[in-house]
Amino acid sequence: MAAIPVGALEQSADWEVPEQQIGLWQDAWHRFRRNRLAIVGATVVLLLVVIAITAPLLVHFKLIPDPYTQQVENIEVGPVTAGHLLGTDELGRDTFSRLLYGSRVSLAVGILVQFIILPIGLGIGLAAGYFGGRIDNILMRFTDIWYAFPDLLFVLVVVSVFQQYTFGNVIAQMVMIFGAIALVNWVGLARLVRGQVLSIKEKEFIEAARSSGSPPMKLILKHLLPNSLGPIIVTLTFGIPQAIFLEAVLSFIGFGIQPPTPTWGQMVNSGYESIYANPSSVVFPAIAIGFTLLAFSFIGDGLRDALDPRMRR
Repeated sequence: MAAIPVGALEQSADWEVPEQQIGLWQDAWHRFRRNRLAIVGATVVLLLVVIAITAPLLVHFKLIPDPYTQQVENIEVGPVTAGHLLGTDELGRDTFSRLLYGSRVSLAVGILVQFIILPIGLGIGLAAGYFGGRIDNILMRFTDIWYAFPDLLFVLVVVSVFQQYTFGNVIAQMVMIFGAIALVNWVGLARLVRGQVLSIKEKEFIEAARSSGSPPMKLILKHLLPNSLGPIIVTLTFGIPQAIFLEAVLSFIGFGIQPPTPTWGQMVNSGYESIYANPSSVVFPAIAIGFTLLAFSFIGDGLRDALDPRMRR
């Protein structure tokens, strides 16, 4: 029997053991987990979500005081005084429990606003980028005009006009604020999606799909949108702290959720006048706002690095 060359055996062994392939999302998840700041941010956000969900249960089982109960004998007491972990405000309400309840409003505003922005920005960006020409020109000029309005001023006008119709109804107030913040924040997403579509639609696989007779809607939903998801996810993540901060500003100047529903910006506003006598009523909600914004920013940075193809090793 003729001898088999050793080189042939090595080549056959190479063919029999193919190199393991790692998908984009799996690789992104591995790189996201290696980012320590992103993991810290995700942990903080997860803790805030748990707090927001369990806050009513903690009050129900009397593990924390009711955030609406006023104790006139304990007005503006300091931390760890008379059974109040973080002290009380100017009406004797527990600061810690109001912080926990305020997280529900901040998280709801930050996350739900993105769900309103997403279809608006996606629809305008996809249509402008794919169809081009006159449609692109009309949609982008409309976007430029909308972008010219100052964000905070536009939100103040919308809220002040509709505030009289939502007075006393917390759900209606939140919906109004969600809509007002979303109306001024969809422009960036629309521009991003348009740029992504313009760069992707000239690729070879798009030309091949178009030549095979795929309709425009199928091209958009099956090819253009999935290949643009990375930057879209990062943009939405960075949009969450922006919405939270804008809601806090509105509450601070008296145009946000109306009392007695607690919000972090409203707590800073109510404790501002007595900041020297009782700084804890301002410091703790300000710290909560700062840590929440930092947590979402860390997550956004981690997602940006994880979903960037140039960062793959």
